[in-house]
Amino acid sequence: MTRINHFLAWAAALVTGLASVGAAQADDALKAALAGAQRAPAATARDAARHPYETLSFFGIRPDMTVVELSPGGGWYTEILAPYLKPRGQLIVAGDDPESAVGYYRRSAERMDKKLKADPASFDRVRMAVFAPPAQLQYAAAGSVDMVLTFRNVHNWAAAGDGVVRAAFKSVFDSLKPGGVFGVVDHRLPTGRVQDAKASSGYVHMAYVVKRAESAGFRLAAASEINANPKDTADHPGGVWALPPTYGNKDRDRARFEAIGESDRFTLKFVKP
Repeated sequence: MTRINHFLAWAAALVTGLASVGAAQADDALKAALAGAQRAPAATARDAARHPYETLSFFGIRPDMTVVELSPGGGWYTEILAPYLKPRGQLIVAGDDPESAVGYYRRSAERMDKKLKADPASFDRVRMAVFAPPAQLQYAAAGSVDMVLTFRNVHNWAAAGDGVVRAAFKSVFDSLKPGGVFGVVDHRLPTGRVQDAKASSGYVHMAYVVKRAESAGFRLAAASEINANPKDTADHPGGVWALPPTYGNKDRDRARFEAIGESDRFTLKFVKP
């Protein structure tokens, strides 16, 4: 029995050691992606406000995952995720429809396509898909994805209607494997404020996002204050877009908004049971 116990202890130690090595390698790969030349200087300047290393680590990302980035915008996180996942994983960028009847969405899709093609060394393995809720949601096969991430987008979906939020969250749940992670970052509306139906200020209640995710079948695994900013009062003329990097009010009170910095944000990790 003693030999068996010694063997089991040795095996457990080996597994723990291998896991530690794997975690260290994943950590190094993420740091390398963050430091890579594929990131524009204007993008890296936002790291202090957006905490990409801490945020992605909180979500539990690994370099062998299949990850969907929903509504990537200009590709700020795409520049990190693509090289990180390229050797062993897969990034699916699910964005606007290049054949949309709306010119804004066509141009957005064209910009992303141009961005990816301009740097094949970083982006040639990225798979593009269409995410246009509630009509187009087939960006990944059911049960095929390890992680879905979306950054500062739920308020945009809410602007199109609560039904769009529900449809988007259901599509995420359907795409994920059991145990898969849905990571959400968005602008936080203080609990004492009323959120209008379309989240017109750009801020949303964290409780609203949790409720919609849970109604889609998710379990809230953890919440983080990584992206919190206590200076943000969330009551600016023009909404969240008054703050950097948008400065929607242009030179009006620009110094004050610059001193506040980027918005106060919640960071939520959901898991598909």
